[in-house]
Amino acid sequence: LHVIDEYGADAVRVTLTSFAAMGRDVKLSTDRIGGYRNFCNKLWNASRFTLMNLEDFDPSQIDLDSLDLSDADRWILTRLEETARQTNQGLEDYKFNEVASTLYSFTWHNFCDWYIEMAKGDLYGDDPQVKERVQSVLFTVLEQLLRLLHPLMPFITEEIWHRIAPLAGKTGDSIMLQAYPQPDATKQDSAVTADIEWLKGVIVAVRNIRGEMNISPAKKIPVLLRGKDAEDQRRMNDNRQFLSSLAKLESLDWFEGDKAPMSATQLVGDMEVLVPMAGLIDKDAELKRLDKEVERLQKEIGRLEGKL
Repeated sequence: LHVIDEYGADAVRVTLTSFAAMGRDVKLSTDRIGGYRNFCNKLWNASRFTLMNLEDFDPSQIDLDSLDLSDADRWILTRLEETARQTNQGLEDYKFNEVASTLYSFTWHNFCDWYIEMAKGDLYGDDPQVKERVQSVLFTVLEQLLRLLHPLMPFITEEIWHRIAPLAGKTGDSIMLQAYPQPDATKQDSAVTADIEWLKGVIVAVRNIRGEMNISPAKKIPVLLRGKDAEDQRRMNDNRQFLSSLAKLESLDWFEGDKAPMSATQLVGDMEVLVPMAGLIDKDAELKRLDKEVERLQKEIGRLEGKL
């Protein structure tokens, strides 16, 4: 009981569900429960963000088929459809740990970490029709996600649903009396999904380079892409705005030559992501840092060899 008092019933429930693989003894850890409490907080904050941006918006009039959806919109709706399909299948098969894993991954890694960030540019822009489109998708995804998550997290989903249900004209004493979301194959768009996964790969590659080279996340940097696939070049041009804003880029160009400037690199498939280092780092300071790191590692090797 003290675990429920400290972490909340929903966090304990979803933790137990995530460990509920068939034929497995559950080794319960408070660290794990704390991690799922963070998941509950993530859902709460995403819901607050959505509700804060629904002022003067009437969700009862949503018709996604009539909207000119962006690639990011189509991608998150495709992921939502996949999540509904996998969740329903997992429940039918009594594979509750797979249900928990699927919903966790969609909520945290797709909806919160990526779609909300992609949507902010349009949401805060000056075009009212674009803003209404983003609001429609945000509301649709959140409302269905709450119903998908309800068996795992009954209390927090009930609380949030009662705040958004009136906006959509939904009535009922409880979210548990609402229909459970079913997969809809018409929402699948594999081409857009491939494009957005490519976009995510490039952004992650740039962020990895920043981390490795100690470049501030706030500093705008030039990026070059080099590859032999014309599809990659098309994706760069189509997603230039997203890449520039989410990866904090000063410039983005396709490199055609053989000899690139001295750069830190990462691979996305067969394509290279290059960040030219000129002007971004102090060469002497970086060499000193690396020398210190080499010295530290050599001492560590000596210590371990001494133990052996």
